[in-house]
Amino acid sequence: MSTATEPPSRRSRADRARQVADVLRQQTLAGAFAGTLPPEHQLAAEFDVSRNTVRAALALLKDEGLIDRAPRVGTQVSGRKFDHGIDTLLGLKETLREHGEVRNEVRAALHLVPPPAVARRLELDRGEPAVYIERLRYLGDLPLSLDLTYLVPDLGEELLRRDLAGNDVFALIEEVSGRPLGSAELAIESVNADAHTAAALQAPEGAALLLLERLTTLDDGRPVDLEYVRMRGDRITMRGNLFRTNQPWELT
Repeated sequence: MSTATEPPSRRSRADRARQVADVLRQQTLAGAFAGTLPPEHQLAAEFDVSRNTVRAALALLKDEGLIDRAPRVGTQVSGRKFDHGIDTLLGLKETLREHGEVRNEVRAALHLVPPPAVARRLELDRGEPAVYIERLRYLGDLPLSLDLTYLVPDLGEELLRRDLAGNDVFALIEEVSGRPLGSAELAIESVNADAHTAAALQAPEGAALLLLERLTTLDDGRPVDLEYVRMRGDRITMRGNLFRTNQPWELT
């Protein structure tokens, strides 16, 4: 029986370097190295690859801003990513409470007639105004995300009277509605930073960002909040626990 699997000896150094980089990235983000990665010869032995392959893997992580390398100093962890869960409905302030203070620079807070596609998702009548809030969100002095939020008018009007700079929108929605949030539809994709977003997030133009589109409902199913959140991909890791459903399947 023939197989399409290529013998390991014939795989390119770049392929093997990516494999090594993926494992090292996870270990680095999990704090396995306490600030300094093992020397090249030790990593080469651990992964059963050449030192040149290890160097190529480390170069990938350096390009991502995760590590720094210097002669006689070794390989140091230079960047940090923060976990953002995708299996629990939490605001950024709640998510990162163990890492420091999240603060918001409110760049816009106003009434507007949303685009028809937004109105449909919020179950608003065509031409009905919504509340629009734009925030640049920081962890300490580090800009993490640019959040564009559309809110249904009754709740949004109340939120405009609250402390948007110091609170998550989720917490404020529950406060003014008197109801808990229920669920959210979430889509995540990668986009390149345009010049305006790059300047706001202090990232290079064209840098990879995580774009979250999230439609959030109250516990009674009413949609109240549609967000477009651009996060720095070099500072945020999306994590969650996934479970396989008991669906019938068959081999094809």
